Amino acid sequence: MPYTPSGFFCDRLIRERERRDGEGSLNKPLRFNGQDFNALRQECLQRKSPFEDDSFPATVESLGFKELGHKSNKVKNIVWKRPKEICENPQFIVGGASRTDICQGDLGDCWLLAAIACLTLNEKLLYRVVPQEQSFSEGYGGIFHFQFWRYGDWVDVVIDDRIPTFNNQLVFTKSAERNEFWSALLEKAYAKLHGSYEALKGGNTTEAMEDFTGGVTEFYELKEAPKELYKIMKKALLRGSLMGCSIDSLVPARFETRTATGLVKGHAYSVTAVDECKPSQQKDSKVRLVRLRNPWGQVEWNGPWSDNSKEWANLSAAEKEKLQHQSAEDGEFWMSFEDFKKNYTKIEICNLTPDALEDDKIHKWTVSVNEGRWVKGCSAGGCRNYPDTFWTNPQYRLRLLEEDDDPEDNEVGCTFVVALMQKNRRKERKMGANLFTIGFAIYEVPKEMHGNKQHMQKDFFVFSSSKARCKSYINLREVTQRFRLSPGEYVIVPSTYEPHQEGEFILRVFSEKKNTSEEIENRIEADHPVPAPASVGEESEEDQQFRTIFQEIAGDDMEITANELKNVLNRVITKHKELNTKGFSLESCRSMIALMDMDGTGRLNLQEFRHLWNKIKQWQGIFKHYNADQSGSINSYEMRNAVNDAGFRLNNQLYDIITMRYANEGMNIDFDSFISCLVRLEAMFRAFQAFDQDGDGTIRLSVLEWLQLTMYA
Repeated sequence: MPYTPSGFFCDRLIRERERRDGEGSLNKPLRFNGQDFNALRQECLQRKSPFEDDSFPATVESLGFKELGHKSNKVKNIVWKRPKEICENPQFIVGGASRTDICQGDLGDCWLLAAIACLTLNEKLLYRVVPQEQSFSEGYGGIFHFQFWRYGDWVDVVIDDRIPTFNNQLVFTKSAERNEFWSALLEKAYAKLHGSYEALKGGNTTEAMEDFTGGVTEFYELKEAPKELYKIMKKALLRGSLMGCSIDSLVPARFETRTATGLVKGHAYSVTAVDECKPSQQKDSKVRLVRLRNPWGQVEWNGPWSDNSKEWANLSAAEKEKLQHQSAEDGEFWMSFEDFKKNYTKIEICNLTPDALEDDKIHKWTVSVNEGRWVKGCSAGGCRNYPDTFWTNPQYRLRLLEEDDDPEDNEVGCTFVVALMQKNRRKERKMGANLFTIGFAIYEVPKEMHGNKQHMQKDFFVFSSSKARCKSYINLREVTQRFRLSPGEYVIVPSTYEPHQEGEFILRVFSEKKNTSEEIENRIEADHPVPAPASVGEESEEDQQFRTIFQEIAGDDMEITANELKNVLNRVITKHKELNTKGFSLESCRSMIALMDMDGTGRLNLQEFRHLWNKIKQWQGIFKHYNADQSGSINSYEMRNAVNDAGFRLNNQLYDIITMRYANEGMNIDFDSFISCLVRLEAMFRAFQAFDQDGDGTIRLSVLEWLQLTMYA
């Protein structure tokens, strides 16, 4: 959905204010859709009727939009029921939440269920997502809530407990225990967060892992995995990291089909343990093992070290107990690390952020989070293959301040992970949105430019090579990569592969030691916000012509209205054929009068008019420079430089607004719109300075002052 400039801007200001107040933290999560769980539950208990969630109703719209939409036969016999209507004695959690509580239903969300299974291995993380003290007995009001990390903020999602059923059986996720419902309700809350159950179809385990933890995920292709992968996996599990893996299927028709060894292609598994054992016939060497779980709750590996394989006979009872070996069709199984590498294609490890790590001895990351946006015609510049627009992408200055304590392989440098995540694409899938192909590049900032917060210009990127970059541009929600660079200043440029693709993103930098990252170009100022006195000297022929026209139109009072100003300007401007313009609109001339009207008459006298004309001549020269082809317009990317040449330093948010406000559908800005934009900028800067008496960069306005200022500008 396109944003209006004011709507987006207000939204962003509200979010930033909430963060300052602690909103969005783990201890003070944002209320999704503004719903307060405690207040709603109390209301339901008082009126003695179970909660019905109007924002995610028990209707087809909540099921889906295509395969689970109105025209689908799949939804005709689905009945939404509360657990008390499905079975006797329903329980939220039976005997503790465990990975066997998650069995996949008729929705292709194994990626989500694999992540939930990983979550059950860490009680602290689990009960952060699944708040305890929820039940179907004490304090039951048909209402439950769950918490997710959402693009930098924690959100609390409220749901009612009506769940889709068919023949009194749950349609989607269910527990092995028929009367246990926490996993089904968690799935419903996650579906609500994304707009529908169908929005959860197909995905990557890392997506849900990060939404449960706020962590950052690294990928390893097992064919290219580092030699120390087993050690990395073991260390990751000891640190509470979540892990998922899968077997890629090159043929789409064979997705989620079983191999002869019982593994399923195109299917997400969770890694639940890694360990070593010493079979009795092997005196010295140990066997490295990996334990995995199929979220279906069944269908297991049948090769070496599977539940009933002969290898277990060579282990002592103590070894078996250590490995918690069970022979049950529960979807969980062991296999050797070598077989794991041969059979699986990739593994994903979700590293946790400091707030998720309860042990002070565990190494913690330094984390920087930045929100950003690509806007068509302004800051959606595409990748390095598009040099004319690449430089306009949002840019983030990264300062690496401290080297690693114990660098590996005697290398000196700072280890950090960059994670670029595109926002809301899953939720907008029903409107035809797909994931963009995204990536990023990192450039070293020359020492002479350290501390300079200005946006790096086109020439810098044309003549500089990237110091590092993501391995490839890819259509995943998040692109992540680990780097090691020397201490210093760098610029990270996140982008879509193609230019002109609009979307929001979040850029996170995780580092071993201290770093800072921030969006650059955040200095907002103007060179000449206060009008300079008209220059005294000989009048040019054009000046004399204007004085004559002015006197002719103004009459005895020597003042002109907006309509008269339009006639004065257009009689001269239309003679400039290279501008290819029909002249100024009446609305533009009203804005010009508002800019130059020092005495509040709504008219311009000769001195005010002369100052305005000098401004227009200056801006006309800038426009001509960028209108080299004499088409009568400049493109929105050139507009950034033109605004800068006119003496205004803005940030990306303001360039976005200028593009949306003044560019046409082809992302071009004609002469009238160009002048109107600069008139508005100068007027607003001047008004701000008038109110900012102490020069601290902030002002306080009453509603009357605000309306007077904005309505007349």
